[in-house]
Amino acid sequence: MRKLGTTDLEVFPLALGGNVFGWTADEEASFAVLDRYVAAGGNFVDTADVYSAWVDGNSGGESETIIGRWLARRGRRDDLVLATKVSQHPDAKGLSRASIRRGIEASLRRLQTDHVDLYYAHYDDADTPLEETVTALGELVTEGKVRYVAASNYTADRLERALTIADAGGLPRYAAIQSHYNLVHRGEYEGALADLAAREGLAAVPYYALASGFLTGKYRDGSADSDSPRAEGAAGYLDDRGRRVLAALDEIAAARGTAVATVALGWLAAQPTVVAPIASARTVGQLPDLVAVAELELTPAELASLTRASD
Repeated sequence: MRKLGTTDLEVFPLALGGNVFGWTADEEASFAVLDRYVAAGGNFVDTADVYSAWVDGNSGGESETIIGRWLARRGRRDDLVLATKVSQHPDAKGLSRASIRRGIEASLRRLQTDHVDLYYAHYDDADTPLEETVTALGELVTEGKVRYVAASNYTADRLERALTIADAGGLPRYAAIQSHYNLVHRGEYEGALADLAAREGLAAVPYYALASGFLTGKYRDGSADSDSPRAEGAAGYLDDRGRRVLAALDEIAAARGTAVATVALGWLAAQPTVVAPIASARTVGQLPDLVAVAELELTPAELASLTRASD
């Protein structure tokens, strides 16, 4: 387990992404994935109130509903660190106090719990004063509905401003940052945002950790089209740089007798401030390569090789 920044939460080094629940994984498949993840020692589940409103026939909240039903049947709430997000659900758009209040109440109902451990502002809301957002999230901590608050998809400037507001008002400050970050997508997090996280003790929990599946090694020159909804996005990384990264991953994976995906996650998990990359599985068969990151410690030479290939 790893400590989540300055909080008292301890999490498995691979967060299970709930974005596929109610999308590419139905309830039965989702239950099976959750069961297997917990059996492997996992305890960190990440979702959002908007998952998966983009699917025809869905309205948002499907992932939370499935997780809530699983929690009710398994009785495992106290064993999990449960993270969800607010600002994108059609009924709770933005980060005004009213939206945050609507969002948390709906999420708690769907999740069938009285609190969430980590509550993210999903996307920054330029139309709402940061003071209002930080204060509203702090109220939820005071009321016991949320243990810690966090930010997702914030710039370094806006995140730093939010922290300053929290400190000045004696309010709960963001404890974690969620950003798009992986071996082939580094510029968004590395630099000002990573430096701020290190300076302020924030835990980084990167999403798209496997670059829409590209870093599993599944998408290569001449590979057949996949039935995965993410195939098009993954194929976009298949350029000279992407091929260099795959070659470096292949070499280390072969030497270690492990999967390419595990090595890619191992590089990310070893980066400064990163506590637990997020990866999702729509089938139980995809899980072993993900949770194996908990047992993999890459050498400095291996990490440097991957970084060079990605530069």
